[in-house]
Amino acid sequence: MIRTVAIAAAAIAVAGLGAMYVVGLGGGDSEDRFAQCRASNVAGGTAQIGGPFELVSETGETVTDKDVIDKPTLIYFGYTFCPDICPLDAARNAAAVDLLEERGHMVKPVFISIDPKRDTPEVMAEFTDYLHPRMLGLTGSEEQVRAASKAYRTYYQAQEPEDGAEEFYLVDHSTMSYLSLPGHGFVEFFRRDVTPEQMADRIACFADAAS
Repeated sequence: MIRTVAIAAAAIAVAGLGAMYVVGLGGGDSEDRFAQCRASNVAGGTAQIGGPFELVSETGETVTDKDVIDKPTLIYFGYTFCPDICPLDAARNAAAVDLLEERGHMVKPVFISIDPKRDTPEVMAEFTDYLHPRMLGLTGSEEQVRAASKAYRTYYQAQEPEDGAEEFYLVDHSTMSYLSLPGHGFVEFFRRDVTPEQMADRIACFADAAS
């Protein structure tokens, strides 16, 4: 029952985020070098999403957005205790990254924790190593994580734990994956229903257009 409520809440958050894109990101610069690659209505509004952040990597080092986004980067906000949505989304992203590597595009998969209380660097390293050898896990303080989430306009909210199970709470969260490019920042988002093949095709288009 708890899992069903969490999934429903996340779906509502995603729907709201999608509406924000449509309402808040229309119009803007008429010249968009990535226009042919886009499947979402973000042209002219990408400056509103993404931006500076400071987090802690899975190796314990403090890193910034400039350190992280040194090549095309696919960013996902989730948490390691997530029962189903996060592992499925992260596995899909990892599959897309492998397809892109086969085509000659090196894309960095990044998993940013929205649950820094439980997701220590050590926990993040174990989680990301299982999903993909090049996936980078990021965590940090509550303030650092909240600032990164705010920069990418994501939503998350921890549920109240049940009595006697304080360590087993779930976290409602949005489920977009974000593509950011060095020198360009955020350029596109991907919903959960996008397949690895579709994601790889679109990311390759962005990478080619950026070069």
